[in-house]
Amino acid sequence: MPYLVASDLPSEPAGQRFRALVERGGIARLPGAHNGMAGIQARMAGFEGLYLSGAAMTASMGIPDLGMITVDEVAFFIRQIARASGLPLLVDGDTGYGEALNVMHMVRVFEEAGAGAVHIEDQLLPKKCGHLNDKKLADAHDMAAKVAAAARARRHLYVIARTDAAASEGMDGAVARAKLYLEAGADAIFPEALTTAEMFREFARRMPGVKLLANMTEFGRTPFFTADEFEAMGYRMVIWPVSSLRVANKAQEKLYAALARDGGTHAMVDQMQTRVELYKTIGLADYEALDASIVATITPEGMPQRERSA
Repeated sequence: MPYLVASDLPSEPAGQRFRALVERGGIARLPGAHNGMAGIQARMAGFEGLYLSGAAMTASMGIPDLGMITVDEVAFFIRQIARASGLPLLVDGDTGYGEALNVMHMVRVFEEAGAGAVHIEDQLLPKKCGHLNDKKLADAHDMAAKVAAAARARRHLYVIARTDAAASEGMDGAVARAKLYLEAGADAIFPEALTTAEMFREFARRMPGVKLLANMTEFGRTPFFTADEFEAMGYRMVIWPVSSLRVANKAQEKLYAALARDGGTHAMVDQMQTRVELYKTIGLADYEALDASIVATITPEGMPQRERSA
């Protein structure tokens, strides 16, 4: 239980743990987790780090990913995922929520909420998902100033600079921006919305020795590649940003359709997480054991069957 028991808490700050994950070699696999439950399930599957997507956060709130949410709203998601999973979390910091002072405030809030890393991007507000059309880019030197501000504000937070320039400025523009951001203090670079394996390889060739992050989002501009394939192309981190939310949303859509059609959930029970599975995942018994005043829960097994009429 990484949340309540002090001896179970990580001994190192999340930023140091994230850095160690990236620097130990291989590729850090960072699945998106859109809430605390998703974070626990990812940890139970064996993952050692997580990603919190701005698109997943906003979609879960029922609004588009246009830079509308605030630092404090993001911090709410960070806190629940970090405390539930105990894993170092990379957070989507959008454009930094403003200029230098806003970026510094974001870094302090995110770090205090439990984040291990953040990436900020070189778009102008209203920003768009990196895989959409007609993104407006910030001046490269203005973005570099944001990166420098983030580096100055952080204690341990790992800072990743994202560039969306490949779509409009080509590979030369993206590489030039990346080099400027590294000089400003970025720990790693995130080239967004590359569309072919050769583009990924070329970017890595032109950034020797630099830690690079790849985005394997579905339904975007990047074809499917595996983590091993990204590693072979020269990348040290890969995210699947919205996958957990997409699956959850599709399942909920089916549930509500069945409920509206059938007047009950009986046709969906075999697709549900059971009460036993839920309590095991969140560790209910472990929490109850911490307080002697709580009587241990006896969990009903399966669904009760109603009596058949004569």
